[in-house]
Amino acid sequence: MSDLIEIVDSLENKISKLIHKYELAKQKNVDLMAKVQDLEANITLQSDELKQWEEKFSALKNANAMLGSNEYKRETKLKINALIKEIDVCIAQLSE
Repeated sequence: MSDLIEIVDSLENKISKLIHKYELAKQKNVDLMAKVQDLEANITLQSDELKQWEEKFSALKNANAMLGSNEYKRETKLKINALIKEIDVCIAQLSE
């Protein structure tokens, strides 16, 4: 009978340890999920910031080309031509 009591005590002890490990793992999972959300928000913020810097860079390239720099002149001409075409389309739609 004492062997049975020892086995039950041992099982209770092991179950208690497993429950404790489960709770620790559950808490770690919650912490990691919060960290993932923070990192995803950070990625979104940095992505938006990168887009803003790319737009500023593009505007600077265009301004530089208009000031006489030959480096970006072709790109600027293409962009101006595309804008003129868009304006022509708008005028055509308005005149209909």
